[in-house]
Amino acid sequence: MQNFDENVTLITPSAPVAVATHGGRAKCLQRLVRMDLPVPDTVALSFKAVKDIAGGRLPDLERILEPFGEGALMCVRPSSEDPDWGGPGAVLNIGMNDATYVELSDKIGHEAAAELYLRFVKNFAVHVARLDPDVFDEITEEGSVGLGAALAAYEDETDEPFPQDVGQQLTEVLRSMARAWEGTSARLLRQAKGAPADAGLGLVVQRMALGLGAGECGSGVIQFIDSATGEPKVKGRYLSQSQGREALLQAEAIYLEKDTRGPSLQEQAPEAFEMLKDYGARMRVRLREEMQIEFTIENGEVHILDGVRVGRSNRAALRIAVDLAESGVISREEAVLRIAPGALSELLHRQVDPTAPRDRIARGVAASPGAATGKIVFSAADAQASAARGEPCVLVRRETQPEDIRGMHAAVAVVTERGGMTSHAAVIGRGLGLPCVVGVDGLRFSMRKKQLQTRDDRIFREGDVITVDGTTGDVLAGEPAMLEPALDDGLQTLMDWADEFRDIQIRANADTPADAQVARNFKAQGIGLARTEHMFFEADRLTAMREMIFANAEEDRRAALERILPMQRADFIDLFRIMAGLPVCIRLFDPPLHEFLPSDRNGLLNLAEALDLPLSDVTRRAEELEEYNPMLGLRGVRLGVTVPEIYEMQARAIFEATVATVRSGAIVVPEIMIPLVSAKREVELVKTRVDAVAAAVRNETGRDFTYRLGVMVETPRACLRAGDIASHAAFFSFGTNDLTQMTYGLSRDDAGRFMSNYVTEGVFPEDPFHRLDTEGVGELLDLAATRAREARPNIVLSICGEHGGNPESIAFCRKAGFNYVSCSPFRVPGARLAAAQFALRDRGIG
Repeated sequence: MQNFDENVTLITPSAPVAVATHGGRAKCLQRLVRMDLPVPDTVALSFKAVKDIAGGRLPDLERILEPFGEGALMCVRPSSEDPDWGGPGAVLNIGMNDATYVELSDKIGHEAAAELYLRFVKNFAVHVARLDPDVFDEITEEGSVGLGAALAAYEDETDEPFPQDVGQQLTEVLRSMARAWEGTSARLLRQAKGAPADAGLGLVVQRMALGLGAGECGSGVIQFIDSATGEPKVKGRYLSQSQGREALLQAEAIYLEKDTRGPSLQEQAPEAFEMLKDYGARMRVRLREEMQIEFTIENGEVHILDGVRVGRSNRAALRIAVDLAESGVISREEAVLRIAPGALSELLHRQVDPTAPRDRIARGVAASPGAATGKIVFSAADAQASAARGEPCVLVRRETQPEDIRGMHAAVAVVTERGGMTSHAAVIGRGLGLPCVVGVDGLRFSMRKKQLQTRDDRIFREGDVITVDGTTGDVLAGEPAMLEPALDDGLQTLMDWADEFRDIQIRANADTPADAQVARNFKAQGIGLARTEHMFFEADRLTAMREMIFANAEEDRRAALERILPMQRADFIDLFRIMAGLPVCIRLFDPPLHEFLPSDRNGLLNLAEALDLPLSDVTRRAEELEEYNPMLGLRGVRLGVTVPEIYEMQARAIFEATVATVRSGAIVVPEIMIPLVSAKREVELVKTRVDAVAAAVRNETGRDFTYRLGVMVETPRACLRAGDIASHAAFFSFGTNDLTQMTYGLSRDDAGRFMSNYVTEGVFPEDPFHRLDTEGVGELLDLAATRAREARPNIVLSICGEHGGNPESIAFCRKAGFNYVSCSPFRVPGARLAAAQFALRDRGIG
């Protein structure tokens, strides 16, 4: 093959072969040739050549066949740009005909040659001539008898004898594989795997190393790490007198390394085994990857047919990347770039074993990753009772409310009928590291009967065991096998490397001291959002909170809040102590007051008894607090302006906690955040009161301290008036959950019902509550950032909505010059990794 033709080329060290034009398999084979490994002669056909074949324009067959000579057998394998995109199956033993059969009978024996010919006839008939496999079902004989029957069956079905011309055989194989790649089903399948619609296919034509005959002959597959764990281990099988990947399919295949369970290649052919180990070690270094080798042994001689990247789980991928970097094969930068941030979720949580059977009873939005098994309960109280008995439980609700938080803490997982990625259950679930599936489709919730009914009419009652897979969104019956989290040294090492490279801070959203401890363990650089209202739902605080709500006079409200003050102060002391000098941003009270009141008659009756009030008074007050649209009503800063005692109590708790913590020798600079701001005057009013409380605490304690006051930007108007508001704020933290809700006019709790249809129809590229809308909401962020900096150049900017843990959102924040992002504690490692990857790519690495 002397003439230059980049579309049909013999693979040599200098041949014009590239992944982008010939595919990954062709390029890998060239790299093996450059290493002087024993690769059989191989001709590569480019994407263009294969596309021409599909269109009826055949390449020069003589050019393809020239390197192989007369009587050679060949195989054709696909070579797509990415191995994960798949391709048509390989076709082996092309060139097998009557004449070759006679020649091989003398070399490897009559029956072995007949078996080889028979395999090719069946393979060609089914995958090339497209005959029904049933044609050969009645052929039970092997060897020459079976071969004769197969040839006769082929002729009966096609009305023509089996093709004897090697060129015709190869032509039909190439045409069949090229057209299969262009077919509609194949196109849709690879697009589902992330391939572009116009992805090309290359083909490689390779001389067969038979694996059949005298002496030690066979084929096998070998790799040197465990695909599930990434631990060093010889894996694979070998089968004497076989071809291709038969060793992985046949029960009689033997082990590779010495094994007490049976015979091994190491014992049967020790020289070949040592040679394979040497080739594997060389490929690991040269190709900078853990490789799986497909090999053939022919009369004791090893041939390398193919090398592919070892398939691996996420935990194995992390260990492999770290091991390669620590052994100097790749750089630490490349190791960081090799791990997808989303893959870390699997490492931080229990997961359903991918090999375990899955009895799916419903599917919903995968709102918080991980998996857990427990008995069904339908109320927070029942969840707490179950936890007290030591019985894992799954809390099932139509949708969770703030009063369900205690039940969520007690449960091992949560399932809700309604909700999306930023619904209450989803946000709290991610904060707690609790597997959560929301917006469930396929289950009928009957809270009164305390049962769930599936589409196939199965009934699941309270106490029945189910499994929640928050990584996939599946709700499963029973208790499948689980894989434990992989919190090993490899993860810590990778995270340390990521921290060296990233250039934006990562904080965590934490509502309780326990959340803060998780955040600290994951090396968050502070608390970006502490939602103080979640601290009010403990039983001893809830009663005092309700007394405050029912108080008619300011002094009565203050008296009720006085009972809560020491509890809040203790919470803040714990937060400051756990974060040990790192910034803690505390959001002042945000939700509407009705969330603290029961909604059913029994609950109202119990409340009336607790408050020693007539039921009519309690009912009337609850009705007074009802709002048509409470999320746009009396909440956030509006409560701070109209019921200022709440914010004053919280400010005092923060400052007294600051003084107490400073006395112990710690450094504390609390950040106080005002939620739902839309006007400068709101900030002025709250700031005046907070400053007054700070002055009072300084006078009472004789201690000085500093603090920063900022706003949570959640309304479009706050973005538009950012310049005015910034004059009174040391920082802006964008609450992108509510900002997205208000910008779109979408309920973040209800949008999950139709969002999948919107994404499918192309209305939105992605759920805007899951991935930040950088065009619409992002424009508001950019505008607000620009106007805020014009008024206050040193203002600190951040995102504290759930978008903060999303890689695309982190990329946006870096580009916009934000100081940090804040996300749920269990999303902190992924955010740290994503930030590092963006920084490396900006430096031209990766």
